[in-house]
Amino acid sequence: MFHRSERLLLRPIWPEDWQALLAGIADEGVVRNLARAPWPYREQDARDFAAQPDEPLHPRFLITRAADAQAVGCIGFGPMGEAANDAGALELRYWIARPHWGQGYATEAGAAVLQIAAILGHRELVASHFLDNPASGRVLRKLGFEPTGRVEPRWSCGRGAHADTAQYRKLIGGETGVNQRAA
Repeated sequence: MFHRSERLLLRPIWPEDWQALLAGIADEGVVRNLARAPWPYREQDARDFAAQPDEPLHPRFLITRAADAQAVGCIGFGPMGEAANDAGALELRYWIARPHWGQGYATEAGAAVLQIAAILGHRELVASHFLDNPASGRVLRKLGFEPTGRVEPRWSCGRGAHADTAQYRKLIGGETGVNQRAA
């Protein structure tokens, strides 16, 4: 699945993308904001991630700039997992490489993924951010996610410890799934 927004092309992650993934995510400042990525992030981690099979109802994308195809990050959604309080819920996940922070790419890619989720018939997504990463909370609110009021500890592989996260929800059924003014 591919999706073109104003400045971005979201496309499937292919095995040969491992080098672009590694270049963007092998930064402790990026990884510490993620729950599942290990630190240090190594070549084999990037190869393994790029080799994962596509899940048609739970897509993940390489975020590239449409103008020059430069990779700026990844985004997608999938099941939270059995250990989570929201087991069975679909979670929005994303990261942006440090050189591309503050340029609106996370919000633009998030808006595109919300549209895709709506097209696929999903009714709700959840998301969270570590409390020491308020920029991610701003992205989620721009996308129309609402804080649930819950703060919960979550394991971060990159930190090697639990850290508190703010929890969000977004109802997307029957709408485009995004606040267009916020995108």
